Amino acid sequence: MNAARTAAQDFPGSWRPNPTSTVALFEQLRLQLIHLVDRGTLPPGTRLPAVRALAEELEVAPHTVARAYKELEAAGVVATRGRNGTVVCPRDERLGGLSAAAADYAAAARAQGATFAEAVQLLAAAYDAGQ
Repeated sequence: MNAARTAAQDFPGSWRPNPTSTVALFEQLRLQLIHLVDRGTLPPGTRLPAVRALAEELEVAPHTVARAYKELEAAGVVATRGRNGTVVCPRDERLGGLSAAAADYAAAARAQGATFAEAVQLLAAAYDAGQ
C-alpha cells in the first residue's frame, strides 16, 4: 500500500476541531490540513475523505468541511476532481518560503505569550494593511 493511501486512511486520526475555540471550525480544519501537508504527513496525491464522510467523523456540518476544502483548493493545496475526490496537490516553491516565515512568526508569538487567536488577529491585521 502506498504512503498517500495510508495517510488518507489515517486522516483525521485523533484530531478533532475545538468547538470552544474562537477560530471557526472550517478554519481549524483548513489549518490542520495545511499543517499535515506541510509536514509531509499528507503527501501529494493523497485522496482526502469525502465531505460528508469527514463531516460525520468530525461531528461537524458538511458545509464546514466543504468550505475548508474550497478554501484549500483556492490556495492550491488540494484539487477537487469530481467523482475522483479531493487530492493533495504538490506545493510550489513560493509557499515553501511562506511556510518557513509562518513557522518563525508562530514561534515568536508563542515566545511572547500570545494566544493562537491573538497571533491570528495580528497576522490578519498585518495582511489587511498590505492591501
